[in-house]
Amino acid sequence: MNRWNTLKLFLAGLIWGGAAGKISANGFGLPDQDAFATARGEAFVATADNPSAVYYNPAGITQLRGNNLRAGVYGIYLDPTYSPLGGGATYHNSDDLAAVPQFFYTFTPEKLPLSFGLGVYAPFGGSMNWPQDTGFRRVAISGSLKYITINPAVAVKLSPTLSIGGGATVNYIHMETSQGLLANQMPFVNFFDFDGDGWAVGYNAGILWQPHEIISFGVNFRSSAKVTLNGETHYEQQLPIPDSHSSANMDMRFPLTVVAGISYRPTPKWNLEFDANYTDWSSFGTFNLQEQNPTPPLSPAIPVHLDWQGSWMYEFGVTRYFDSGWHVSAGYVFNENSVPDAYYTPLAADMDRHFFSLGTGFKGKTFNFDIAYQFGYGPTHTVTGSSPSSRPSSISNPPGADGKYGFTSSTLILSVGMHF
Repeated sequence: MNRWNTLKLFLAGLIWGGAAGKISANGFGLPDQDAFATARGEAFVATADNPSAVYYNPAGITQLRGNNLRAGVYGIYLDPTYSPLGGGATYHNSDDLAAVPQFFYTFTPEKLPLSFGLGVYAPFGGSMNWPQDTGFRRVAISGSLKYITINPAVAVKLSPTLSIGGGATVNYIHMETSQGLLANQMPFVNFFDFDGDGWAVGYNAGILWQPHEIISFGVNFRSSAKVTLNGETHYEQQLPIPDSHSSANMDMRFPLTVVAGISYRPTPKWNLEFDANYTDWSSFGTFNLQEQNPTPPLSPAIPVHLDWQGSWMYEFGVTRYFDSGWHVSAGYVFNENSVPDAYYTPLAADMDRHFFSLGTGFKGKTFNFDIAYQFGYGPTHTVTGSSPSSRPSSISNPPGADGKYGFTSSTLILSVGMHF
């Protein structure tokens, strides 16, 4: 009974914490789903020894006995910047703070080789809001993406050294974008907005193999997910063209991801891991925004050109364990650019990036926690020869978003857990 009361208090805290944070974050791919993994530079696929394995590698949940809860919040300050090629002011995104909660649960029956898990998390998310006077107003003003995944999973221990696991992903997606129709916001209010949402399904699967106590291998696959975003466009231009709304939809395919890694444990006190993480962003090719009854000069079908490229993240992490139950970790990630200059969008402002992380935590008999700090840096990326991703108006032919883009971020992530 005491444990059940403790569990109720724990769940109440998670619900309150989840409600306090918005399911949105600056950036787009969100690989940081657990403080211990983040402290290790996300190098966790071949370790996967806490309930967040539902996300990182579902085969890993066979390592957990009984009932296990793990939840946390990922807080980020992100500062992408833009400067025109000819010099002048440096512009900053105004949506620079966000928080993303996560929740994971696993259960392993005593007399079965099966383990069960559930995860609720946000693998993608983004929020950008640029000033009106950047010069690329007709390319992009603001945009946000909320992507929430519910992920039940099951894993089986095929032998003492080999486990496999997988599950379904049910994803809710909500996207908003806004761009100007004229170079300036005034004296005539003018913009073109799209707001839509939808559901998508997919799956994830993983393998964990530990042929020897000092080494293990892990692989995780996350499928792509196709969604139809249903919503409306909102168009406002100077008179005599009236303000208008139109039902609209757009099909999108979110990318598949494959992660493979190797963990080396020379002694029980050390764990070093290297992972290679590939995301097939080429699924973001050309989408068509379909409007039902557009007001001229809007087009009924508006192509949205992205032509993104698949990219790699290379992740390295190390953890030192102490007899007292404490541990410390450090990690590094190199993240390749996915967005080509041809249709460069300030709503992603992507570039090669470096991430450095440190963290500590404690694992007790019932409760455990981890806290990690991550610093991100992107060397200046100069964009030339770009074109707008979309031209909603047939009379609009805006220039692209050429300029110099920079990036820094600071992230703090806290995860707490309970075993019962």
